[in-house]
Amino acid sequence: MNKRLQAVFNDFYDLNIMVIGDVMIDSYIWGKVNRISPEAPVPIVDIFSNEYRLGGAANVARNIHSLGATPILCSVVGNDIEGKIVIDLLQDEDISSQGIVLSSDRQTTVKRRILSGSQQLLRVDKEDKHDLTEKEKKELFRRVEGLVMQVDAVVFEDYDKGVIDSELIGFVTEKANSRNIPVIVDPKKKNFHLYKNATLFKPNFKEIKEGLNVDISLDNFEVFSKTINQFIRDMTIEGVLLTLSEKGVYIDLKGEQHHVPAHVRNISDVSGAGDTVVGVAAMCLALDLPTRIVAELSNLAGGIVCEYVGVVPINKEQLMEEAEKYGIFK
Repeated sequence: MNKRLQAVFNDFYDLNIMVIGDVMIDSYIWGKVNRISPEAPVPIVDIFSNEYRLGGAANVARNIHSLGATPILCSVVGNDIEGKIVIDLLQDEDISSQGIVLSSDRQTTVKRRILSGSQQLLRVDKEDKHDLTEKEKKELFRRVEGLVMQVDAVVFEDYDKGVIDSELIGFVTEKANSRNIPVIVDPKKKNFHLYKNATLFKPNFKEIKEGLNVDISLDNFEVFSKTINQFIRDMTIEGVLLTLSEKGVYIDLKGEQHHVPAHVRNISDVSGAGDTVVGVAAMCLALDLPTRIVAELSNLAGGIVCEYVGVVPINKEQLMEEAEKYGIFK
């Protein structure tokens, strides 16, 4: 195996990556449909298993941990049954919960998916979207401040559930910039324009078009690339890593622009792929890897997890094998 590839993956073990954002539970109710309900024209699902997985910002932490680095997860969840499940799941995966605040004024976000085989029949969500209370915010700030000085990169994983606001963004970004720690952002609409002075901004194509209120297309690459570059200047950020679904990723960072096509795969589920991309990108930036490698390795990892049903972290061995296969570290 390529020695440079091996060296990079070995260096992942030395990294501490802070992940700040909305933590949630992805619940999977697996069953089988044999008949239609006599009460309404809907399928009856005979349940045979129920599974809880860490989602949202916690899934970014899982991806970071699966590649050997140490994630430091900071968030606020409910002091409820599901919040305790979050803590238990973190413990099961050997991920620290010291940055998690339990609040009685909030309910833990849960996305319940009902599936028959690999077919999702229904999703039922339970969540709060309101901003943190002053008490919650104060406790989260206290924990973040105590942990941020020992990390090699910071990820903002924003799902618009209320954990992240302008004050938290400014506080953490200033701390990170003072130590030349890269700040990577996975944005949503509400805070889209608040991440000034970040290192890398990672929206998907739909998010960038909605956030900038523009209709851009890869078919007109000149306009597309100019729009991204102007956004970088306006936000005073260093770069953008844009995920393009089946068209791969586009990166504009450190004066380099690359469009990396997606690899042909049997796609089962795209849930959580963005979490994988941002986690891998953060680790690459923490090691100051070249721009093209940041894009290619993140793109590869995001594609791999789409081959599995449900939200799953990247498999390190598979990522290494495919990185070798495609010559990413030549």
